[in-house]
Amino acid sequence: MKAITPDMTTKFDKQFQANNKQQALQRAVVKNGITASAENISAHVANTPVFSIDLATGKVANQMQSGRCWMFAALNTFRHKMLNQFHLKEFELSQNYTFFWDKYEKANYFYENIIATGKEAIDSRKVAFLLTTPQQDGGQWDMIVSLFQKYGVVPKSVMPESANSSNSRDLNNYLNKLLRKDAVVLREMVAQGETLDAIEEKKEEMLESIYNFLAISLGTPPKEFDFEYRDEEQNYHLDRGLTPQIFYDKYIGVKLDDYVSVINAPTKDKPFNRSYTVEMLGNVVGGKEVKYLNVDMEIFKKLAIAQLEQGESVWFGCDVGQSSTRTSGIMALDAYSMDDLFDTDFTMTKAERLDFGESLMTHAMVLTGVDLVDGQSTKWKVENSWGEKVGKNGFFVMSDAWMDEYTYQIVVRKDLLTKEQLNAFNEEPIVLAPWDPMGALA
Repeated sequence: MKAITPDMTTKFDKQFQANNKQQALQRAVVKNGITASAENISAHVANTPVFSIDLATGKVANQMQSGRCWMFAALNTFRHKMLNQFHLKEFELSQNYTFFWDKYEKANYFYENIIATGKEAIDSRKVAFLLTTPQQDGGQWDMIVSLFQKYGVVPKSVMPESANSSNSRDLNNYLNKLLRKDAVVLREMVAQGETLDAIEEKKEEMLESIYNFLAISLGTPPKEFDFEYRDEEQNYHLDRGLTPQIFYDKYIGVKLDDYVSVINAPTKDKPFNRSYTVEMLGNVVGGKEVKYLNVDMEIFKKLAIAQLEQGESVWFGCDVGQSSTRTSGIMALDAYSMDDLFDTDFTMTKAERLDFGESLMTHAMVLTGVDLVDGQSTKWKVENSWGEKVGKNGFFVMSDAWMDEYTYQIVVRKDLLTKEQLNAFNEEPIVLAPWDPMGALA
């Protein structure tokens, strides 16, 4: 190993001071910041919010200070359907209701993994992975399916937002403290050779504490409720005595098993046209397995376009923080001219970014439109869940090139896949490590 020498630094400094261009850039960046100095106005011109296919979706929702984008995106796809079918002007499903059951189920999932790894060393990579973040707000499509299938959904009016669902920092902090404390007890019971019945009994006591913690923090989920609303023509409707499952069947009716997750991960360890799952990734024990079909980007985009052409929005996951403008809502590779600003090259391939930890799926949103020119996509309309004050009334524009580089997952109907693709999805999946980038939670 060689240290930095004073002579080396002196040489660099002299060269910097002698470069008038760098001096001018320094003044701009020091005063205005990096991204503000590098923002490229031409990206705004090239990504105007006009699309040849543009679905009606109503107003955007707002996940506030929480990491529930995957949940909001899924519920938004249901909301689009309800707005059209029941002629509603504005409507939201309860994100807090689904949030409650996700936290409850994630606690049990954590306990089960702690028990399963109870004989492994405390510093083993799997145990360390579990204890680093026992649970968090994020999730995957198949995880939300497990919640909907087990608990149904309810209108937002029945279980509205709470302080802790809208700002989940404290809730996560103390819930993770509780889970780690319980992990000490469960691992000790395993080490002492306690029976499975005894461990299960202790786990049930812990789950009761978790339920109480969540009920105090988020409210109690309704078991039965009435649904009343006025449609766009001001006609009054009342439906009494609904359960969350009955409400889902009657007002949503989406057959969730008809949908599959498709990913684009062009790394050497993940050949295309194969199915994958991730070890220790999930929330509902006994629920739907997290599973993906990996395809090349051309097929990936064709599937998304096909679903949009049939009038149905598309849940998708991406790395939203890469080359995107939060306020104006532009997601484009040239949104910022960083290479020019620093006179360097930040370029990496999509595979390199995944392999070397530069990128992974960080956020889930909904594709609600696409602009097709001669049958080819040029830009995409994106419904975000950050409220109406970002983008254009909460909607973003994603360039086609940005989709190629930073979009990793879409959810589409099975009937859009070819027979060969469906057969590949149905194969026994290759199991990826818990820390694989495809296991990232949006």
